[in-house]
Amino acid sequence: MVRQRMVAGVRFHKVGKLYHFDYSEFPDLQIGDYVIVETARGRQMGQVSAFAAADDNTMDYKPIMRLATPRDLLLKQEWEAKQDEALEKCEDKAAQLGGFDNVKFVAAHYNYDGSLLTFLFTAEDKINTSRLWNELSRLFPHSQVEMRQIGPRDVAKLLGGFGACGELRCCSTFLTDFSPISIKMAKAQGISLNPSEITGMCGRLRCCLVYEYEQYVEARKHLPKKNKRIGTPHGEGKVLDVHPLQDAVTVLVEDVRYVVQREEIIPLEEWEALQKKAKEPCAKHGDGPCECGAKPGKQKTEEES
Repeated sequence: MVRQRMVAGVRFHKVGKLYHFDYSEFPDLQIGDYVIVETARGRQMGQVSAFAAADDNTMDYKPIMRLATPRDLLLKQEWEAKQDEALEKCEDKAAQLGGFDNVKFVAAHYNYDGSLLTFLFTAEDKINTSRLWNELSRLFPHSQVEMRQIGPRDVAKLLGGFGACGELRCCSTFLTDFSPISIKMAKAQGISLNPSEITGMCGRLRCCLVYEYEQYVEARKHLPKKNKRIGTPHGEGKVLDVHPLQDAVTVLVEDVRYVVQREEIIPLEEWEALQKKAKEPCAKHGDGPCECGAKPGKQKTEEES
């Protein structure tokens, strides 16, 4: 039996994706340890957040280079303290060059040893930053400069703050990735399509629309749709509204509204069959009265007499 290979999940930002690395050379590695790894964007420091089984035992995972030293951690703090100043210089240089009126520079990020400096910005359209990059490369000669355009959701994640619900934004507290969200999810949950009701602070559809979507879809599978005619204990009626989480529907029966639970709903075909049977004479006693349902309450009395 082939032994399952384990890998270490490393996170480079407090709320960010997990990237997996081979830690076979560091068998005593623990969650919370800081490590130095080589990535597509150069050498980075990350924190071990989890251990997981490798998706593929034959996959070639990059190895952890070494554990971070106290000097590495001090360097990280020192360079992070310079980020605000670097951002101000970037904004000033962009203003001098011109052509960046519709661009918002959001953050400047140094890696742990200052060898890489990334400027994050947002704009409605794609921006050519080659001139600005050249100027910034001269301004920060000891760092490799990178310009990265990000979307409005990433901006909200960086800035943090509170959402419309009054709680801290999901994106800046626990969401590590953004799921595709559509208007269909709001419709399935019966949420008003008013933009103020379904739009987050980033101007996009709220991330929380996806949280209960699958539960609503599954619940609706077992309930009739709006305007469908169904049988109920109160009689035949039309479905006015569906309440997936209550497992019930609101039904209009002869101008009266009733909330009917799913187990009380009678399919119309079955309801019509019951109604038809109730009007027919008893199959056992013919047209005469009986206690089988045709004319209840009389058969027993007459037979006893």
